[in-house]
Amino acid sequence: MVEATTVDAPVSIACGNVGVVVDVSGGVPKVMHWGRPVSDSDSDLLATLAEAQHGADGLTGASRLPAVLPEQSAGWVGTPGLEGHREGTTFTTRFAHAGWQLDGDAASGFVLQTHGVDEAAQLAVTTLIELFPSGVLRLRAALTNTGPVGDYTVDSMRLALPVPVEAQEILDFTGRHLRERTPQRHPFQVGTHLREGRRGRTGSDASLLMVAGTPGFGFGHGETWGIHTAWSGNHATFAELALTGVRVLGGGEILLPGEVVLAPGDRYTTPWLYGAYGAGLDAVSASFHAYLRAREAHPCSPRPVLLNTWEAVYFDHDLETLVGLAELGARVGVERFVLDDGWFMARRHDRAGLGDWHVDAAVWPRGLGPLVEKVRGLGMQFGLWFEPEMVNEDSDLARAHPEWILAPGERLPLSGRSQQVLNLTIPEAFDQVLEQMSALIAEHDIDYVKWDHNRDLLEAGDRSSGQPRVHAQTLAVYALMDELKRRHPDLEVESCSSGGGRVDLEVLERTDRVWASDCIDALERQRIQRWTGLLLPPELIGSHVGAASAHTTHRTHSLAFRAATALFGHFGIEWDLREASAAELDELAAWIRLYKDERDLLHGGTMVHCDYPDETYWAHGVVSQDRRQALFCFVAMDTMPAAQPGRVRLPGLDPCLRYRIEPVQLSAPALVQTRSGYPSWWTEVMAVSGRTLANVGLQGPMLYPEQALLFRLTAEHEGNGR
Repeated sequence: MVEATTVDAPVSIACGNVGVVVDVSGGVPKVMHWGRPVSDSDSDLLATLAEAQHGADGLTGASRLPAVLPEQSAGWVGTPGLEGHREGTTFTTRFAHAGWQLDGDAASGFVLQTHGVDEAAQLAVTTLIELFPSGVLRLRAALTNTGPVGDYTVDSMRLALPVPVEAQEILDFTGRHLRERTPQRHPFQVGTHLREGRRGRTGSDASLLMVAGTPGFGFGHGETWGIHTAWSGNHATFAELALTGVRVLGGGEILLPGEVVLAPGDRYTTPWLYGAYGAGLDAVSASFHAYLRAREAHPCSPRPVLLNTWEAVYFDHDLETLVGLAELGARVGVERFVLDDGWFMARRHDRAGLGDWHVDAAVWPRGLGPLVEKVRGLGMQFGLWFEPEMVNEDSDLARAHPEWILAPGERLPLSGRSQQVLNLTIPEAFDQVLEQMSALIAEHDIDYVKWDHNRDLLEAGDRSSGQPRVHAQTLAVYALMDELKRRHPDLEVESCSSGGGRVDLEVLERTDRVWASDCIDALERQRIQRWTGLLLPPELIGSHVGAASAHTTHRTHSLAFRAATALFGHFGIEWDLREASAAELDELAAWIRLYKDERDLLHGGTMVHCDYPDETYWAHGVVSQDRRQALFCFVAMDTMPAAQPGRVRLPGLDPCLRYRIEPVQLSAPALVQTRSGYPSWWTEVMAVSGRTLANVGLQGPMLYPEQALLFRLTAEHEGNGR
């Protein structure tokens, strides 16, 4: 450990291909450089990065770069790091240096902690900056009211990381229910590009990442800096270009008025702000994937093939029907059976029952036991759907405790999906949900919970006090998940929120996968999964084979296209298998065998994407960590504008190895049809060097639209790659 209580030269740390230089001389640290590693021997030059500079307005002593919690007292007039007051006073801060500590090394990662105090404002701040072996950087700050008397109201705390002048473009994401993670690109312009989420959950329209990069950056080229605000409640992520030319990326929690009031000795801690740097989007993605896979709580068992009952039966629950579905699932190789919405009291539709977590005896006269026993007898795990944070007004809970509904007072918020939000910050409400869920999980030894959250938190307040509750509700949801996991250590949880509305790294500290979207139309899922995978590795992304005609779009796809899409995720089924023909069941079973054969590669390898210039033709794959195996997929997203696709370069391979190309054919005739025949590499035995595959590529076949061509690459022997 390196510890200092006096002003020192900037701290330089590096892990992998990422270097960070931090000025620790102030009360709040200042990141001077985040990008390629630098040499420690250049400490004299690095020290000059922290020198005070005259700003555009000639402010004497103003720093050109802001601290990670930017202060106006240092000359920063952009988005402030801290906004707060003591009954209208003490509205500004100037934190003074109070010491710092550095722990770790390049192999295990670094933790830099700094301390600052403002004796006049009677506040103290502690900032954590962590750099992981994966190259992921994360930071947060904690503010303490050190005054002996008097409250301090926190209105906002937002963290910021600088990016260099080379970062000229911004990529972020928007979306909606059934079309999450839709990309948008634009120049990095003067002013603030602010993405706010005020839904009380992450949101289908949230920007999973905000990426700044050099002009025209892609998956495999250009310098890129990406950030993620890890918070499941109201939050903000922003990119800002000052008139001085300084560029920052930042984020934090959005606090409603009066949500955080610090009594003497109280502390508020910001959400984590994550960052990753690399040469291209795939490098940023690889850093996040490596970070997530290194977590102690990351799922370590093979991701089981899952059958979810929702689109098969909806609310029409019947033991005989569900047993038949389970038997068909077992026939094709399903390993986990999940009973979705409709099993509890009065739940024959979505207008009643939420909050009454008791098995409906009218539908299940012998309880869930017979179904659970049958599922287990077929060799499958059993999962169950809950929506613990919600309540229908038509429910025993709402009739008994209307004061447990989040609302600004007597008036209820607008109803969403015939439901309101349960105030889990009330201890009695929290305990009731916890005990009901825990009892069912224990009674049936439930392996898996699909945790849903189907409406926004509008006007979310405590009905008795009238105080806002989004911040406290978010913490209460985390606490509920934590306690259930503590009581049931082997329980796995899926984060679902109207599909992909709660996908963030903080909820993933408690959950084992996310449901990327309620839309399982394979064409839409190609888009959704591509961009969800920018942050999350495929084993965390639920991806299912649906019916031939998608329930959400009525678009029709072949089973081959649906399965090839689901393959590159946590594979599952959301299809009424009673409607499948014998041939379709056999084909589905073959895809499941392929998934089981390849899931170590799919869930442990490096995701790569080909920068093909025509967006109607996609190519992506997974390369093993030793680069001796790979699985690639060519996808025709639409009709080709040209007569013939060009060559597609395959990234991520070892240039010094030769790879045998093996088409994946699961049945005859071929599952994928082309307009002009197959290229020779598909029809003939061929081995090609990784260097040639990366620099020249393979001729893309002329696929009909909405089809996928799947093939393996296997290293034959060591060589010089020529």
